[in-house]
Amino acid sequence: MKTSQQENRFGFSISQALLAGLAGGIAEVLWIMAWTTVTPLQATTVAREVTRTVFPGMAEAALATETGLVIHLAISLVLGVVFVWTLGKYLAHHYRGTGVLAGSIISLTLIWAVNFLLVLPILNPVFVTLMPAGVTLVSKILFGLAMGLVLVAVPRRYETLNRMPVAN
Repeated sequence: MKTSQQENRFGFSISQALLAGLAGGIAEVLWIMAWTTVTPLQATTVAREVTRTVFPGMAEAALATETGLVIHLAISLVLGVVFVWTLGKYLAHHYRGTGVLAGSIISLTLIWAVNFLLVLPILNPVFVTLMPAGVTLVSKILFGLAMGLVLVAVPRRYETLNRMPVAN
């Protein structure tokens, strides 16, 4: 029989889901920034193309790079919540942390396939050609890994925090 602590261990909160999505998005940004330091491609170009994909008319605006980063991170937050809502709780309940971690990596790999093989060639074919497919696939795998690690490593502790005495 499961204890109350085990049941709450993977009872993800919205803040955990948002944090997990943010961690995944940041992991992806860091990977692309690292990759662009050893290639002629600039990270700002990648961010600008994100903007072009969502808001084509804003791609040449002064804040296109920043807008691309905000768009990317907003989508990352949504992905964290959607993953927890659709699969995360189920995987945690049936397969525990290993299931959450594997599920997050597999989910982001599938998102990469749909995005880079179906969606982006239609919305922004230039984006697909910016980087080798392997580089973009690794970025999504890192996203899934970071998201899954946050969901596994950051348990709910609200009950414990609420019982802690407040310092005067």
